[in-house]
Amino acid sequence: MNSKFRPPLASSPCLLSDISDDIIQQEVAPAEVALLNGLSRAFGICLNEKQNNPEALFLSDLARLFHQRRVEPETALEKHDRPWANVYLIQYGVLRLFRESPSGKVAIHQFFTEGDLVWPVFGRSRTVRNTLCLTSVLPATVWVADFSAFRSVIQGHGDGLWPKFALALTEEMAELASMREYRKHTMPAQERYSLLVDDYPELIKRVPDNQLASWLGVVPATFSRLKAANKLSSATN
Repeated sequence: MNSKFRPPLASSPCLLSDISDDIIQQEVAPAEVALLNGLSRAFGICLNEKQNNPEALFLSDLARLFHQRRVEPETALEKHDRPWANVYLIQYGVLRLFRESPSGKVAIHQFFTEGDLVWPVFGRSRTVRNTLCLTSVLPATVWVADFSAFRSVIQGHGDGLWPKFALALTEEMAELASMREYRKHTMPAQERYSLLVDDYPELIKRVPDNQLASWLGVVPATFSRLKAANKLSSATN
């Protein structure tokens, strides 16, 4: 081909090497920054440049309790018949909370994703009578801390802080659980699936269908039909 008919070359920045002075190098934030940001969201605290104010010191005390852990899919983090001992802050990934019967039947109660703080909300879960299990759905990066130490630090920063924190998350979980049960008993499966798609679009993309079916309260074959019907409806609209 004649040179005058060749397409123009890519713009010059695309041809620069990674160490060129013309490219702005961005520093990678330390992993602890993600931890502090996650804790600040969980407690409704706005981080600012004042590092010595009471709220910043509180978050710093909490952050010292956590260590980062990376897990593969289907890693059991907490098991039934064992006291639930840890708090988990999810940096990346999806965890599922469920119960499993002696016969192996599973009832999924909740999925947790990035930014969620997961801890043994119910007193029974902290004993050998624990019936809850917590397992990774995807490869996950989580921050882990001992629950007793976590609670002690919160209690040490104010008499009413722990009840306020615990009550807010307990009410949230109870509300979600009761709403799912209500929908199971009052709505047809198609309506429940539509709400699942609207409320949790990311879970639809990331969580296996058989787990979503259990969460929705239908068998996998029914879930497949609902999924196919929803795709068809979306395509025609």
